[in-house]
Amino acid sequence: MVPTPADIAKFLESVHPYDSLPKAEFDCVARRFTCHAHGKAEIIYSCGEPVPGLFLVMDGGVEVTDAAGAVISQLHPRNSFGERGLMEDGFAATTARTLSDTLLLLLPSDEFRRLIAEQPLFQRFFARGRHAEPLRGDMSVQKVGDLMSSPPVTCTPQENIRNAARLMRDRRISSLGVVDDGHLVGILTIRDLSTGVLAEGLDPDTTQVSAVMTREPIGLPVEALGSDVLNLMLERHIGHLPVIDGGRLVGMVTQTDLTRFQAVSSTQIIHEIAKAQKVEELRTVTDHIPRLLVQLVGGNNRHEVVTRLITDVADAVTRRLIHLAEEILGPAPVPYVWLACGSQGRQEQTGISDQDNCVFIDDSFVESQRPWFEKLARFVSDGLHACGYVYCPGDMMATNPRWCQPVRVWRSYFQGWITTPDPMAQMLASVMFDLRPIAGSAALFADLQAETLDRASRNSIFVAHMISNSLKHAPPLGLLRGFATVRAGEHRNQIDMKHNGVIPVVDLGRVYALIARLAPANTRARLLAAQEAGVISGAGASDLVAAYDLIAEFRLRNQAAQVRAGRRPDNYLAPYEFGDLERSHLRDAFVVVRTMQSALAQRGSAPV
Repeated sequence: MVPTPADIAKFLESVHPYDSLPKAEFDCVARRFTCHAHGKAEIIYSCGEPVPGLFLVMDGGVEVTDAAGAVISQLHPRNSFGERGLMEDGFAATTARTLSDTLLLLLPSDEFRRLIAEQPLFQRFFARGRHAEPLRGDMSVQKVGDLMSSPPVTCTPQENIRNAARLMRDRRISSLGVVDDGHLVGILTIRDLSTGVLAEGLDPDTTQVSAVMTREPIGLPVEALGSDVLNLMLERHIGHLPVIDGGRLVGMVTQTDLTRFQAVSSTQIIHEIAKAQKVEELRTVTDHIPRLLVQLVGGNNRHEVVTRLITDVADAVTRRLIHLAEEILGPAPVPYVWLACGSQGRQEQTGISDQDNCVFIDDSFVESQRPWFEKLARFVSDGLHACGYVYCPGDMMATNPRWCQPVRVWRSYFQGWITTPDPMAQMLASVMFDLRPIAGSAALFADLQAETLDRASRNSIFVAHMISNSLKHAPPLGLLRGFATVRAGEHRNQIDMKHNGVIPVVDLGRVYALIARLAPANTRARLLAAQEAGVISGAGASDLVAAYDLIAEFRLRNQAAQVRAGRRPDNYLAPYEFGDLERSHLRDAFVVVRTMQSALAQRGSAPV
């Protein structure tokens, strides 16, 4: 039975984002949908063909495969598909076929594009945030949830003043939220203690908090902005503002929080690093990095800005440690350059990073000079560890004699890895292609980098092995539009946003850079340079950059939320704690990565 227009409209009322459209707009859109019946195993469109519009499954099921024939997802009623082609050049990057007898609703492409242009809700839902403009990182546009101290310290109205005062002293805070049966009923500040207790001569052992607290204090929701905090504090002459969610106290914003927020910036941190005379002083400065992460993410800065600024801090710490080491050891016996690899080398550090580094020494080096470099490596590596950049589990550090060698030895390393690309050689080459000079004579690396890229890109067997190696990290895609999460242990039902999130894109970027002999080490810069060089097609690069942006931003937002909750940030994210909209966008991003991996595997070094 063919659905009537009334049947289609009723179905659309249960599908987001159509259910949120104004009545007149909804009626107009519903009339533009047409219904199409398909038999089992029928191809709806193939890879490379024009996409006629946005498809919506009304009944039955659809399987979507990539260019290599690998299954990307299986779709069921209320799932949409085909929109990616419409967002770019109108041609499909995948193939869609029915799994059973299926009813599909089709929204013409012109109507889809009109909705994208005129309805912000549609733009956010289908465009995966590609064109979102970052906000400034100043305090006035920060969310209150990023400014507040959390979790709040509280007491009951019945608590006596002495115990409340001791609690504030022990916790080194200037206010307490007064909570009764889970709800905020007042706030007690140091000013209340001085004006309401000491000045009046009240007995702190018998006087209850309820007698002197500020009742029914003004509060703000977590969605409020920093400008709201500033305005209220100035207008009401107050220094403490509770943050309320559903009548419950979730945090407190004080003038101290605002001062601390303004003081924490990458520039200020680097300034403090440059003045440090001891490792202990450096550690005190790097303790501010989690707060810097929260501030940068809360300011809606793009992920490449956040990771660049955090990496700048690591670079500054490394250079300061090298300077302090040279003050102790004396000048280097021969020129050298200290290089970072891994996330620091790519300028992609987040709230959790180990150290990966090595040293290139001038070829005038003789073994009798090795003790100086060993002491340098040990001082710097130990200092980085003390500052939170923990030792590399794989011993990829300058303290390992293998990674502290003259340029001639490094040249032989790269030649051997390229000539004999066994699994270990591929792993080492992958790490070393991300090298970036931090301190010393950068010229020792520049010539070798250009030489190695040229030699490696001309070795088709090595390139093929690097392509194969880049496909070992798979996006966490499950069937039925789900995620492949960790099945057991501490991170059960979570996904690893490092190894299954950003690393697959990092690996793709590295291979593109190798094929085109591109110098950048940063992943996003590599993708854009690869597009410019013609290694990736315009549509492929646009999709992959957008997917990478979304995945990286999810990872950073999750880490910032962990810091705000008082936890140590990690790379694990629980996707099912997000709403359908965000979860759908994240999965779409993983689908793009999977598609680009398949395209690279199929086409080798040809443009994808």
